Amino acid sequence: MTRRWDRIGLGIGLVLTFVVLLVIGSVRPEVAGQPVPAAPTPQASAVKPPTWMRKLNPGEKPPQFVLFSFDGAGSHEHWQQFLPLARKVNARFSGFLSGIYLLTDAQKGEYTGPGHKPGKASIGFGGSPDDVRALIGDLNTAVQQGHEIGTHYNGHFCHGAEPSVGRWDTAQWNSELDQFFSYVDRATATQGLRIDPKAIKGGRTPCLEGRFDQLFPALTARGMTYDSSQVSDGLAWPTRQGGVWEFAMPSVRVPGANYKKTIMMDYNFWFMLNKAKDDPARAPEFTRITLETYQRAYQAAFDGNRAPMVVGNHFNTWSGGAFLNATQQFMGEVCTNPETVCATYSEVIEWMAMQDPAVLDQFRKLPNAQITQPQ
Repeated sequence: MTRRWDRIGLGIGLVLTFVVLLVIGSVRPEVAGQPVPAAPTPQASAVKPPTWMRKLNPGEKPPQFVLFSFDGAGSHEHWQQFLPLARKVNARFSGFLSGIYLLTDAQKGEYTGPGHKPGKASIGFGGSPDDVRALIGDLNTAVQQGHEIGTHYNGHFCHGAEPSVGRWDTAQWNSELDQFFSYVDRATATQGLRIDPKAIKGGRTPCLEGRFDQLFPALTARGMTYDSSQVSDGLAWPTRQGGVWEFAMPSVRVPGANYKKTIMMDYNFWFMLNKAKDDPARAPEFTRITLETYQRAYQAAFDGNRAPMVVGNHFNTWSGGAFLNATQQFMGEVCTNPETVCATYSEVIEWMAMQDPAVLDQFRKLPNAQITQPQ
């Protein structure tokens, strides 16, 4: 079996005071002749609802939800690491697919990003036909095991790659989503992808950028229900904005870095710790710091407002795989904790719909969960 590395575009532009830019990182080796099923099916298998999928009893606290998600979702190697782990600890997670990973390099001219030339993107395309077949096989396995596929849109045009997603209007977001769903539809019809496009209900914007008053009408017009791109100070309950549930990325203090604050996402940790320089020798240190931050944030929410904990990542090998190692360790330990559920966004939305709104409002009014610095 031969291996190839994708051409990855790191769109590291302006670093904002609060939101550090995120980049896509994914590697996908060739898997020649990998079989893929032929008929489309819904995202999740028809199974008996879990015991936690019910209305809370009077005075009962919510489960501590943990939502793992991976932007891009294009690495065969990393799908093969996380799928068995999730199955072992009864976790479900979300993969936010970059749509152009369903196009081979030879097909890149079929994509035209809003305001950009055909075939241009800030990330690589899908590689060879075998690469795309391998990805489809991974997506099919994920859906079969109950994981959720959302969108990371297509071209990953962050600040500096203008017109970037932070400038797009609703018509431009519609163009981007029309193309994303056309790639999914074609892969479903002709390449054996087993994802019902109607089951793609949300996602995350590139670099957490966007005029959300312009994005959300494009989402609701398609019946999409959530976004996970905005930032909250600490761990907060989802809120409805323009008909869309917003699961904000939390900004937290990092105990192992003098309690500096950053968005709780792998690239943001990396940028904060050493300006995103590749330094595999520091992998154990970076893993320890990231894992401790996850653990402390989880405990703050569990003991406090029980807000769902959003853990955002990419499939990457940055600094010796330090950040993905921390995520694997955290998934392995937290998803088996009592009163804890590692779920998808759509599952949490389904659970919230079962609750008395007044009860959820009581938890929503509690202070956001914070990692506190010792006095």
